Amino acid sequence: MKTLKLMSAAFIFCIALSVPAQTAEEIVETYIENIGGHDAWSKIESMQVTGIGRQQGVDYPFVATMMKDGRTAVDVDLQGTSFIVEAFDGENAWSMNFQTQKAEAFDSEASINYKNEAQDQIPDPFFNYKDKGYSVELVGKDSWEGTEVFKIKLIKKPVLVDGAEEENIDFYFFDTENFVPIASETVVKTGPAKGATAQTIISDYQEVEGVYIPFTVIQKFNGQTNLEMIYKTVVFNGEIDESIFVMPKESEEKKDGNENKN
Repeated sequence: MKTLKLMSAAFIFCIALSVPAQTAEEIVETYIENIGGHDAWSKIESMQVTGIGRQQGVDYPFVATMMKDGRTAVDVDLQGTSFIVEAFDGENAWSMNFQTQKAEAFDSEASINYKNEAQDQIPDPFFNYKDKGYSVELVGKDSWEGTEVFKIKLIKKPVLVDGAEEENIDFYFFDTENFVPIASETVVKTGPAKGATAQTIISDYQEVEGVYIPFTVIQKFNGQTNLEMIYKTVVFNGEIDESIFVMPKESEEKKDGNENKN
């Protein structure tokens, strides 16, 4: 019996050696298939999400519109006032100032950084990641809030910080059972939150027109919840008024009218 046990152990060990280790590339490929497949996502030209955002105990409706080429507009309604909190026209990023209700352009560096990652939203950075110049590495197995996960390192294009390029790395945590990300983590490189650890918690994957997306997204900074987004509806390839991506400017008619009043 002792010899049989030793032979069995050796046999099992040989089988284990013959099974190839899971690679980051294979995990990402399985993930894309699990959320609908490359062909299905390739046919999506636009995505419009309506939902509820929650910050500091305040709920507000939002509409997020994203195009395949990276153009984006996020419109929220606070206290009955609708305004754009984030937009990108393909070259320049901008937003509305809530106090003045006027559009303000991001600085050139922020627009460049936005443009470098603009196409990551449909469905996310892992779709066609090699074509974007990204690479992935498997850090290993880990645990995220009690769930066994694959920890994947995503290396993106460098980010500009005060005119200099810095590494741009995110870590994603993939559920080992379903092969979908349930969280991501990165260190903020620019803006008011610079230096903070940003975490995104992703859950409630639902099917929409044959593909799957998470309907709950929670953003945290240094472990503190900053924003919670609950999706209500998602529409692919709907009719989009593409003027929403362009930063508004005063018309000549409005200027002339003001001059006439003076």
